[in-house]
Amino acid sequence: MISKYLAPLEDVDAVREAHLAFLEALEAQNLVVTAGRQDPAVGGVVVLNVEDEAQALEIIAQDPYVQRGVAEYNAIGWLPTRGALKNYPKP
Repeated sequence: MISKYLAPLEDVDAVREAHLAFLEALEAQNLVVTAGRQDPAVGGVVVLNVEDEAQALEIIAQDPYVQRGVAEYNAIGWLPTRGALKNYPKP
């Protein structure tokens, strides 16, 4: 998932703690592989460990960033075939 901020960074940061707690809960369920802010801070990247785009969109709709209207996400499918994530366990 690639996010784009829809609000000034200070408005995004006001929701950041809730967003990070949301991601932490997903990590505990093995649904988030990694996540982080883009540089420069115009959005972020969340690599989800899900079966399909529909599940990814369902999950990301619960993100406080989305619910508060400070960011939107675009789903990009990806299958790692090399590197550290090559054999990452499937959901």
